[in-house]
Amino acid sequence: MRAAAMRFLLGVAVLQTALSAHMVSISTSELSVDGAGARFELRMPLYEAEALEEPGRELFEHLRLSSGGTQGRLASLSCSEDRPKDTFTCLAEYEFPGEVEALEVECAFYKATVPNHVHILRARRGEAAIQEIFDLTASKAEINFIPPTLWEVVSQQVGAGSKRALGGAASLLFLFALVIASRRRAELFALAGMFAAGQLVASIVAPLLNWQPAPRFVEAAAALTIAYLAVEVLLLPEAGQRGLVVGVLGLFHGLYLELFVRETMFSPLYVLPGAIVAELAAIGLLAVVWAKLAPALAALRPVKSASVLLFLFGMSWFFLRLQG
Repeated sequence: MRAAAMRFLLGVAVLQTALSAHMVSISTSELSVDGAGARFELRMPLYEAEALEEPGRELFEHLRLSSGGTQGRLASLSCSEDRPKDTFTCLAEYEFPGEVEALEVECAFYKATVPNHVHILRARRGEAAIQEIFDLTASKAEINFIPPTLWEVVSQQVGAGSKRALGGAASLLFLFALVIASRRRAELFALAGMFAAGQLVASIVAPLLNWQPAPRFVEAAAALTIAYLAVEVLLLPEAGQRGLVVGVLGLFHGLYLELFVRETMFSPLYVLPGAIVAELAAIGLLAVVWAKLAPALAALRPVKSASVLLFLFGMSWFFLRLQG
């Protein structure tokens, strides 16, 4: 009775997480500086903005542009919805006391949307162009319009790939599903390798096919991968060819990495290795933790219980995203 109650409470917690989860939450902007003025153009998936009562006001309350320690004045702001493209756009004009040589930017859109929201800002002044990424772990940046060195480019893009691969609860839950789906250490290595291979194939092939799936599709598909793997563990505990299944599921997760590479215009040669290494490290850590916890939770039938919770999460998340 006590074990059943515990499983129920865990199930409720998982469902609550699903209701607020986003795997794909990316917005972009173009910032053009000219003299003492700046023009900021924002593009965000419409489903993110629709969750806000006054999206334009709420979003720009979390954006600060300063020059020389003085905050720029928001001179004008206009926003609109483009339903055919499923996009919310805003155009803002900022004014500063004097000519802008460098900008201090504070962007915390994740406070208005979801915790793992990523904003990609491309700033331009004359011929100089700089790109910055803002999220929960990095909400401030100084843009001096000096082109980055090769080392700065590589470290930024590798780091961005690492953070995106582990950017939300959903990504970590799928990696956890891989751990409980493996029946021995050798199989865990094989599943991790097949998952990485599937992501790499999708990231490389999708651009060659000129296929650009919508973020909502990518997110719904990723949700199904969690549910599917959980069902296989539950109903086919001794199934063979699980590595092939995981490789196919990895294709859908690779679409998210491809979307990130496309939106940032980063090099996949840097982003993908950063993502894969981070995922493999996370799988290893989760495997160690699970190996220590599972024996202590033997009375709860940990593999079965965890699979049920993962299935509930995946299906809840899938139907929520399907409904928009």
